Amino acid sequence: MKITAVEAYLLSFPLPESDRTAYKRDAMLVRIGSDQGLFGYAPAPADAKAKQAIDHLIAPFLIGRTLGDPDALRILFQQGPGGDAEISRCYGAVEIAIYDLAGRAANLPVSELIGGRVRDRIRLYGSAGVRATPQDCAAEAARVHALGFRAYKILAGRGPELDLEAVKRTRAANGPDLDLMVDAESWWTLGEPNYPAETVERLARAMAEFNIRWLEEPLPHDDHEAYTALHALDVAPLASGRHEPNELRFLDLIESRAVDYVQMNLIEQGGYATARRLFPDIARAGLRFAFHNRGTDLDAIVAAHLGICWPESVVRWLEYPFPAVGEMLKTPLAIERGELHVPRGPGLGVEIDESVIWKYPRAATAKLT
Repeated sequence: MKITAVEAYLLSFPLPESDRTAYKRDAMLVRIGSDQGLFGYAPAPADAKAKQAIDHLIAPFLIGRTLGDPDALRILFQQGPGGDAEISRCYGAVEIAIYDLAGRAANLPVSELIGGRVRDRIRLYGSAGVRATPQDCAAEAARVHALGFRAYKILAGRGPELDLEAVKRTRAANGPDLDLMVDAESWWTLGEPNYPAETVERLARAMAEFNIRWLEEPLPHDDHEAYTALHALDVAPLASGRHEPNELRFLDLIESRAVDYVQMNLIEQGGYATARRLFPDIARAGLRFAFHNRGTDLDAIVAAHLGICWPESVVRWLEYPFPAVGEMLKTPLAIERGELHVPRGPGLGVEIDESVIWKYPRAATAKLT
């Protein structure tokens, strides 16, 4: 079977008017065709630079090649046009479409091509991604909880006291059975009023009283020493990783025991190959892994196929954004009580609704009309 086409489509999906901070969610859909009439699909980084890399470097390399061993293809690419680290990471996303195509051709699920599943389900946590007021945050968590999800992530950044109030109200409104995560990335990305270390420690201690599952990126991602110091205080479980630029930095985060949960955005940080190299180190260190996902339902099922190849003691969580962008799939994902059931059909086990390609082309403006 030979690869005959590699196409990348930039898309913009409108979000409901109830979303307070965004009007659209950008995405990229990659489609790889073969001479047997089969297609493989994958999400990719949703930006023009990634599309340019796919169109001008990755597609010319892949078209005309025999689809045999995806690992061998990747090594050939990295020895050629993929010598640049950023281009290589982008190839990691496209490679997922190669696995989807290979699975469809062999009538095997992707999970069986990348290690073999040891379970059929993976836990999800709802992630609204809006800087809501404490009252709205509690209400939103209650809506997610009512859908059967057993975990919810608060996006902090409205100020120390309001952030703490959001945790307090959300816990009070949802009881002890809902796992709460706090995404504190904005504490260090908003520029001039970054929270000082003393404030971060105080908030970590205060939030820990409400039994949070983890505090995500409360410090600059590249300051592993600061994470190690905060972690040594044993105040609250810490999570980080989705901004790490390469595997060496991931390994430093793991080996320094700077966090309890290592995070990775599979689509943006190297795909299956990078994650498969990191998971054994995470397991040996006694840490846990959590997929970061700010994309679509397709992103979720892509990550899930890898996650179920590892026991829950290693790969525990998969982020599921709210509102979810589910129109890319013809059939909704099978989610029950906050767990995603991973299909056993060939490839990724889902069918793509290609109408989204012309229905939701990339919007140049912030607001869709």
